[in-house]
Amino acid sequence: MAESNYEYPRLRRPEIVTILAQLQIANVTEQDFTNPNPDFISDLYTRVLIHLDILLEEDNEQLEFHALEHLENPDFHLDSVRAVKLYNQINEVLTTLECPRKFTLADLLMPDPHRTDLFLGSLLNFCLDRDARMNSVSEIVEEVNALEAQRTELEENRILQLKAEISECNEAKEREMPLVEEVEAKVKELKQTIAVLNSNQSSLRSTLRKLKEKTGETDEKISNAEFTLVQNVQENANLRSKISQSPDKVQRALEEKKLAREEARNAERLAMQAFHEKTALVEVFSKLSISWCCC
Repeated sequence: MAESNYEYPRLRRPEIVTILAQLQIANVTEQDFTNPNPDFISDLYTRVLIHLDILLEEDNEQLEFHALEHLENPDFHLDSVRAVKLYNQINEVLTTLECPRKFTLADLLMPDPHRTDLFLGSLLNFCLDRDARMNSVSEIVEEVNALEAQRTELEENRILQLKAEISECNEAKEREMPLVEEVEAKVKELKQTIAVLNSNQSSLRSTLRKLKEKTGETDEKISNAEFTLVQNVQENANLRSKISQSPDKVQRALEEKKLAREEARNAERLAMQAFHEKTALVEVFSKLSISWCCC
């Protein structure tokens, strides 16, 4: 139980009587507190605790049987056990409320009017404060309940709206089913086309790889030819450099070649001339031989 900050304004006896009636705890008179009876006071405290929900009516009728079992003649101690139990509950509440006076067992068995006014006033002050708080909480609870009902209504409306939208979606799905089937057929056809194109692409890659190999071989041949060409260019350059550096030697070599060629031609003419002369001699000898044979 939460601690109280009461300053305990002492309630007058008429106020106590009025509050007890107002809270429907008990209908009493001021004379009942002039010379209070222990049973009356115990019953009054019990009613206040029941109003505070600290003590339930059925709990008040239950006895501490497990405690009575350890006593001789437990029936003789029945009232004492009930009084001690009630005292402990009242004392616990007043201690929690920080009552300025200490509540004792004598306040139940031999109640004093002034002390009774103080303790009952403390409990009734707490009753009034608790009821005021409970009323404010009740208003909040009512607002929460109203909001909860509103939320439930909104949820139900939203559920109905969603169901309607789902129904519309299902109808639209059925209407669009032929189009979906047509699209699926086109997709299937496109997948087959893609498979064929992938196969062609693989074949083209193989052909491209072979062409690259041939291109490599051709590039190698071109490189070799270029290397040979460079060598020939270098050789020609060397020859040109030699020609440009020794023109006299070249001229002499050409003249020597011309002379050699003339000598060869002269030798050829002499040989032909000798051949013709020998041929003529052979013909002469042949004719002479024939003439001799005829004679």
